[in-house]
Amino acid sequence: MRIGTSRVIYTFDKRHPPALSVSSGATVAFETLDAFGGQVNSSDQTLSSLDWSRVNPATGPLYLEGAEPGDSLRIDILSIEVAPQGIVAAIPGAGLFGDRVRQPEVRLLPFVDDAVILPGNITARLQPMIGVIGTAPAGVAEHCGVPGSHGGNMDNARITAGTTLYLPVFVPGGLLAIGDLHALMGDGEVMVTGVECAGTVTVRVTVLKGQTVLNPQHEDDEYYYTIASHESLDVAVRQSANDMLDLVMRYGSLSLNEAGMLLSCLGQTHICQVVDPKMTARFAMPKAVLRKLGDHDPLRRLEVPW
Repeated sequence: MRIGTSRVIYTFDKRHPPALSVSSGATVAFETLDAFGGQVNSSDQTLSSLDWSRVNPATGPLYLEGAEPGDSLRIDILSIEVAPQGIVAAIPGAGLFGDRVRQPEVRLLPFVDDAVILPGNITARLQPMIGVIGTAPAGVAEHCGVPGSHGGNMDNARITAGTTLYLPVFVPGGLLAIGDLHALMGDGEVMVTGVECAGTVTVRVTVLKGQTVLNPQHEDDEYYYTIASHESLDVAVRQSANDMLDLVMRYGSLSLNEAGMLLSCLGQTHICQVVDPKMTARFAMPKAVLRKLGDHDPLRRLEVPW
């Protein structure tokens, strides 16, 4: 099953009609446009020629049969295939250096042998990841360029093939959408773009009945992550850390003090991005530590660890 780029949206909104409806456990491919909506075709192109209302499209939404508010979605990211080229940009007023950028610039970068040549003639291996992935919020719509409890534009470089993301369900069907792929992006995305590209993401989506996450959570082979977004980076960091603290206290049978000591010694605060209307942080804990806290394996026995 596949959703093509004829079904793109620019907001996460409960009013969007589903592009496709599937049962829990289905595998679906999302064909995505790049963050500029396919409008950049040359390094000579001027940013003033872009229609900025078409920036940050996501493909979808996907309706999961049986998903209801209070459930969560388990999204196993099976593969990310990127287009043959990507785009980087410098935009006045955007990103951490926007006040210093005087001249807008875009560069089209071809991919060769799973690598890209960056400015400065630096060759780097591609590390494809998903910038925008989320569900529809219960209240007002959120632009696809904004992250939040629903997911959205988290620009989390760890959301790659072979990892699993957990998102809250706020409305019937969840209404999952995906877009804004990057062939490569550093934590922070400080110049406001990574190597933006089109591509195809294949996921397996499972409805976790009665299992609620308040904010996105994520896991790879080594770490479990709690993710939070806010206008203040300080608040995002605090929320992501507190979500992990609550998680460890629940299934580790630890006091707040004990759990906090463990997080302070072994946990890691990471910054995902600091350039969107809300900034995103993640808190990482080694899964080996989480498993050792109990005499069963909660990460395998349950889909999420509680």
